[in-house]
Amino acid sequence: MTSSRFRLVLMLLTCFLFLTGQRRVQAQSNPAALANGTTTLLTSDSVQLFVQVAGKGTPCVFVHGGPGAGSYSFEKLGGNRLEDQLRMVYFDQRGSGRSGSSARKNYSMARMVQDLEEVRQHLGLEKWVVMAHSFGGTIATAYATKYPQRVQALVLVNSVLNPAASLESMLQYGTSLLPAAEQPNASIPMMQRFGLVMGALQQKKIAYQLQFSADSLAARASRTVRAVPANQDFATQVFSGRLPDYGQDYVPATAALTMPTLVIAGQDDQTTGATPQSFRFPRQQVVVLPGKHYSFLEQPARFRQAVVSFVQHLPRKS
Repeated sequence: MTSSRFRLVLMLLTCFLFLTGQRRVQAQSNPAALANGTTTLLTSDSVQLFVQVAGKGTPCVFVHGGPGAGSYSFEKLGGNRLEDQLRMVYFDQRGSGRSGSSARKNYSMARMVQDLEEVRQHLGLEKWVVMAHSFGGTIATAYATKYPQRVQALVLVNSVLNPAASLESMLQYGTSLLPAAEQPNASIPMMQRFGLVMGALQQKKIAYQLQFSADSLAARASRTVRAVPANQDFATQVFSGRLPDYGQDYVPATAALTMPTLVIAGQDDQTTGATPQSFRFPRQQVVVLPGKHYSFLEQPARFRQAVVSFVQHLPRKS
């Protein structure tokens, strides 16, 4: 993928995947002692990460998408429904949401994976369930690849594992939403066509259809996003094109991940690109729900049921 194409891939994913008094604590010795509340973790390279723990039960960390979207939206629109069964760990990745930025501009995939591991260590957890939405699926897969012994299970919600395929899928679907007379010529370079299609969809006020089944759902998600401050540093660095590991296809890596994996997909989701059928997790369960890219918002009851049932049936040791 060329540098300019890579930048636009990730920029568009950011724009459309999320519409687009803290206290320090000591790491606990066991999950039962894990305290609910907001904490600040200072990483090994001196970046402050916002971390919030809520709920009870099996520890489950949420890896947000974007890149750079933050965890607040999922917490308020889906995660809060799981807290009676799961001890949810919401954290904002460096340069995202309510977390601080890296002075050295270190936003590599390896560093993101290390941050996630340092959060686990900070909370004193031996293992946890790793849940990811959208672009967060790339980080969750990379983490599970490096630290499989720390992942009790994976839950991938409308997850993107191949950003290039995601872009191509959105372009094809976005084009289909336009009248034939307004569709750009197929001979135009793909990136230029994408820009033309997105501009036309926005002008017609139907861009929400790329990821939401209704304008009201898109508006609700947008209001929630705006409720907290946003750090855009990670997203800006991704746009620069200097982070090529975020543009690679992570689907092949799934074949080596043997932990139980739940894949939740939207029946009409045109964002993810790679379908669950292309994933290769050896112990994979797939749940397809009506709707598009935000299953936890469009099908809250069925989303909760799928996640809770999956976690309740996990082996005690895996």
